[in-house]
Amino acid sequence: MSPRRAAELYRAPFPLYTVRLHPRRPLAITAGGGGAAKTGIRNGVHFLQLEQVGGQLSASLLHSHDTETRATMTMALADDFIAAGQDADCHILRFSLQPPPGRGAAGRDAGGEKGPRKRKGPSPAAQGETQNQTSEVTVESLHSVRTDFSPDALQKAVRFNADGSLLVTGGADGFLRLWEFPSMKKTLEFKAHDGEIEDIALGPDNKVVTAGRDFQCCVWQRDQLVTGLCWNENLPGIPDKAYRYQACRFGAVEDNAGALRLYTVQVPHKRERRPPPCYLTKWDGRSFLPLLTRPCGSEVVSCLSVSDSGTFLGLGTVTGSVAIHIAFSLQRLYYVKEAHGIVVTDVAFVPESQRGRELLAGNEAALLSVAVDSRCKLHLLPGRRSLPVWLLLLLCAGLIVATILLLQLAFPGFL
Repeated sequence: MSPRRAAELYRAPFPLYTVRLHPRRPLAITAGGGGAAKTGIRNGVHFLQLEQVGGQLSASLLHSHDTETRATMTMALADDFIAAGQDADCHILRFSLQPPPGRGAAGRDAGGEKGPRKRKGPSPAAQGETQNQTSEVTVESLHSVRTDFSPDALQKAVRFNADGSLLVTGGADGFLRLWEFPSMKKTLEFKAHDGEIEDIALGPDNKVVTAGRDFQCCVWQRDQLVTGLCWNENLPGIPDKAYRYQACRFGAVEDNAGALRLYTVQVPHKRERRPPPCYLTKWDGRSFLPLLTRPCGSEVVSCLSVSDSGTFLGLGTVTGSVAIHIAFSLQRLYYVKEAHGIVVTDVAFVPESQRGRELLAGNEAALLSVAVDSRCKLHLLPGRRSLPVWLLLLLCAGLIVATILLLQLAFPGFL
């Protein structure tokens, strides 16, 4: 059997660091750039329209928003608002989609100049196709606030709460900052970690989970520590400071409305000649007690995503590989070794809304991955084949009849 290969969905003219998918529109937003260095590599946010073309998922560039000398490293999406982490600041953008003045209206290419919109399909042959633009994107800059004050300042994580009224940021200075949205009035800031904050997750009752480089993963209610997580308390053979927390995400529980699970990734603190495994841990989302821990390979995990239904977990690694795990058992279901040529910077599942399911076209899940190699790749999980209930009942009835007939033949007078 030939190894799996991920389809290339889109290629940007700059390194990609983050990707988000709109929950109600067939729209992917990806961003990155070369930063302030005068290397000629641009910085921008690209808006991609997703659609089914010839039975395959395709991405078309709708709009390229120039971010000048700032590369977008982290991004959060709430309806039509974007919170973009650029250096030490968080920039708030609002975008809108407008229908074109008329059919055949010229679109804009990646540089913002007029021209036909290019469609990037999942195969090289599809990359040369063009089509008329179906909508236009306008982007408005609303706010810019500083969110990190360390010497090497960098906002490393940003999240909206469920209703989009609260924005939380964390960065290299270890401070957690909470902002009212959309006013961007700072309501709280406090030192959450003795070092960089790697990731943030927002849970029920606006509880905030932070993963830091100081070996801690903490649950906060405003500035009060609720609990510190200890993933290896039932694994006595693993020293406390052999691993650090890399990522954290909340997810729904399939077929259990209202229940939540927290997922964390632990990676080795030090690199060794024979690399030890990374670990995935599933926690109860309300009591924060560990439910299950499993190794997830020796490649160091760089990013984590959870599907809308909470059925699947997506992982990217520093060596460019991408994996999908079953959330219930944490077992690996899909894996592409070195799907990208370098570190995977972000992964995101196609939403499971009505529009999202139209894009899935019968597949059970679709995961997008981006990396420093400037590529956005597509990973599909084919739908699981199942027999209808009536057919299973018919087969069972036939099996019973066949058994009785065989017994009658073997033992005349059995009936």
